[in-house]
Amino acid sequence: MWNKTPLRSFLRRQKKSIALQLGCLALFALVFFLYRMPMDALLYALSLCAVLLALALCISFVRYLRKSRALAALRSCVETSAFSLPEPDDALEADYQALLQKICAHRTLLAAENENRYHDLTDYFTLWVHQIKTPIAAMQLLLQAEHGQRSRELSAELFKIEQYVGMVLTYLHLGNDDTDYLFRRCPLDEIVRACARKYAKLFILKKISLSFQPTGMTVLTDEKWLSFVIEQLLSNALKYTHPGGCIRILKDGSCLVIADNGIGIRSEDLPRVFEKGFTGCNGRSDKKSTGIGLYLCKKITGRLGHDLTISSVPGTGTRVYLHLSSGPAVVE
Repeated sequence: MWNKTPLRSFLRRQKKSIALQLGCLALFALVFFLYRMPMDALLYALSLCAVLLALALCISFVRYLRKSRALAALRSCVETSAFSLPEPDDALEADYQALLQKICAHRTLLAAENENRYHDLTDYFTLWVHQIKTPIAAMQLLLQAEHGQRSRELSAELFKIEQYVGMVLTYLHLGNDDTDYLFRRCPLDEIVRACARKYAKLFILKKISLSFQPTGMTVLTDEKWLSFVIEQLLSNALKYTHPGGCIRILKDGSCLVIADNGIGIRSEDLPRVFEKGFTGCNGRSDKKSTGIGLYLCKKITGRLGHDLTISSVPGTGTRVYLHLSSGPAVVE
């Protein structure tokens, strides 16, 4: 059974040629009629021309169908640089193919140049991240020798710098397809406790209490990347919770929930909080938000097979749901 779509496309492509040939046949018939040629000769000549026209159209359609299928097959490998187009039917089509090949070659060259620039930039920032860790460690040692409120405040700010440096390294690693993931069954409570201990100084400095209800869950995940997500969520909760507030970590079904009673997020900002660079009203008023943290968390949870959603009421607080049921496996 013929596929009507290629046939209709072919007929639309050939409509001018068909109209011209039909016009010639009509003119041919008119000349026969004016010269009072026998009707049998006229019908014979018209029939012969019609058969030749139909035969030519059939041959053209077969060639068109073959070329259409060849181009459809090429669409599946268009990302590769090595492919050959079907033989052109005329000089104009050959010129178009030559132009297309030149455009593809230029595109391949630009892609290679962009990839080289990306790798150079990645190498530079990776080197910078590892170099900056040395003065950070030195400052931490110097601050440990001092005591007092000022020293604790400086230590907290230095901890933030260290976290931002880690965020840069995470951002660079996410751009690589060969990022390492080590999936194993991890006790979720141990991961949460380790993240909370890491931020203990900030909890104390901002006088914010932490309420953690053990979940008893074991999740199949990558501990390093999941820890980064939880740390970022704690960091955001601390950033937008006023002194004297409370941050709660609890289980809700198969979700890990991090809830705060901070300033909350406006309803019109909620659909965009995971966009890269989006800071929203809170970020613009705080002037410290980069709009990268939640973007990275969403990307990481997606690669781990988990999910992340947020609900919030301005002036009341925010609840972040880390959905672990969509991952490879969750064991109670």
